[in-house]
Amino acid sequence: MSGLTPPISHENNRKITSSKRRASVADRRAARPFTLWREVLVAYLAPALMAGAGGVASGQAGLTLAAFTSIAGTSAVVALLIGSWLQRRARSRPWTTALPRVLVAAILAVGAAAIAGLVGWFASHWLPDHTSVVDTAWLARLQFDLPISAAVAAVIVSWRWRRQNR
Repeated sequence: MSGLTPPISHENNRKITSSKRRASVADRRAARPFTLWREVLVAYLAPALMAGAGGVASGQAGLTLAAFTSIAGTSAVVALLIGSWLQRRARSRPWTTALPRVLVAAILAVGAAAIAGLVGWFASHWLPDHTSVVDTAWLARLQFDLPISAAVAAVIVSWRWRRQNR
C-alpha cells in the first residue's frame, strides 16, 4: 500500500500506511511563510505584555508605561526595519544565507543594539542639554530599553527569516 506517511510494520511483516495522519507541528511551521506584518505584531505584543506584566506585578508604573511605549515600540520598529531589509535586499547579500544562522542573528543584533544605544544616548543626554525637553526619569530609561529591545527583536526576526530562507 502506498500513502503519505512512512509504512508501519505490523507483527506479520505487513506494512500499513495511513494517509490521514496530520502533519507534525514542525512541518506546519516550516510551511508557513515569513510574513512581515505578523512578525511586527508579535514583536510589539510579546515585550509589551511581558514587561507590562512585570511592571504591574512589581508595582513599577514607569516600567508598565515603558513596556507599551519605548520597549515594545522599539522592538516593533526594529522588527519592521530588519524584516523588510531581509525580505528585499538580503538575497543579494550572500553573507545572510551563507553564514550560520547564529552568526547572522548575532551580527544583526549587535548592529541594531549599537544604533539603538546611540539613539538612547542622544535622547537621554543630548536632548535635555540642547533643547527644551525636560530631563526626566523616562529619558534615562531609554539608554537601557532601546538597545535591549532592538537586540532581542533583531535576533528573533533574523532567526525566523533565516529558517524560512535556507
